[in-house]
Amino acid sequence: MRVSKISSSVKEDPFPSNAMRRKMDSRWMGGFSLGIDLGLSRTGLAISKGFIVKPLKVLELRGQKLEISLLDIAQEQEVDEFIIGLPVSSDGKETPQSNKVRSVAGRIAVQAAERGWRVYLQDEHGSSTDAMNRMINLGLSKLDRKQNLDAYAAVMVLERYFSESGERSEMVLPKQLDLQEKLRKGPPPEDLDFF
Repeated sequence: MRVSKISSSVKEDPFPSNAMRRKMDSRWMGGFSLGIDLGLSRTGLAISKGFIVKPLKVLELRGQKLEISLLDIAQEQEVDEFIIGLPVSSDGKETPQSNKVRSVAGRIAVQAAERGWRVYLQDEHGSSTDAMNRMINLGLSKLDRKQNLDAYAAVMVLERYFSESGERSEMVLPKQLDLQEKLRKGPPPEDLDFF
């Protein structure tokens, strides 16, 4: 699995992210992104369609069941990229959890590439704290905050990704050349009806 920094121009990048496309053309509304906050027992999901980022759901799955569920949700929501939060410390160093997230992201990237979908890792430092503050500001009850923290943390990951125009995200690129070619081509035409 190769990880690559996103280049500064869509023309130079054979795999342009939705955030980079949006930076290059502020009117571009295509491409849906699924934000993922992977936890040890709970995984929060958020969705970005156009300029709107909203919490989607929290899954209490692990392993292969989680990965299959993520791919099914991506299909249902018509996304073409996954933005997975990468745990890092306050000084920007990776944590023991980072390797686990990278491993899951690598497996998802292989399966996603089969469909022409991209996978990116995005620094998620502080996303849970930011999510809690957002929910408090929205007036959510303690119970709602507890149940939805992971989904709102995924919102924070997506918002950071778009606010940085994807420039600090890392693409998880499968080693297989045939999968890289599928990524170059993008999703099959029948998946692009929403553009």
